[in-house]
Amino acid sequence: MSAPLLFALTVFAALGAALIAGLFFAFSVSVMTALGRLPPAAGISAMQSINVAILNPVFFAAFFGTAAASAILAIAAIIRWDASGAAYLLAGGLLYLVGGLLVTIVFNVPMNKALAAVGPDSVEGATLWRRYLSNWTAWNHARTVACLAAAASFLIALR
Repeated sequence: MSAPLLFALTVFAALGAALIAGLFFAFSVSVMTALGRLPPAAGISAMQSINVAILNPVFFAAFFGTAAASAILAIAAIIRWDASGAAYLLAGGLLYLVGGLLVTIVFNVPMNKALAAVGPDSVEGATLWRRYLSNWTAWNHARTVACLAAAASFLIALR
């Protein structure tokens, strides 16, 4: 991979990871707190709507585009291990892929699917909502930190 292409891909990955970290951060510090203050049926309905609305081309491009760039950079780092910044490229790639993408797929998405399957006004929904708020938000905090650390690693790799 040429140096200019590597540089451009690293800038893209840093910006993408920071953008996704910011999205996750907003949920951690405001959205989930606000939804938790609502009656369970209202909170469930709002989160169900958010979980449908976020599945759009802009989010997919940012989230999965950053994942693709992270994977390419991690591979490039291994291939070019002796190059300056390779360890930071690998760290950034792994942080985003594991802490951002994998955590989302393994933890947050299944919780979103379970929430989608309940009626907002049901007893089952209210019971699930209490666990959902706590568990989903905890994993979201992890995603936030991992994506921010990935962005920082990519930026350090650019030096």
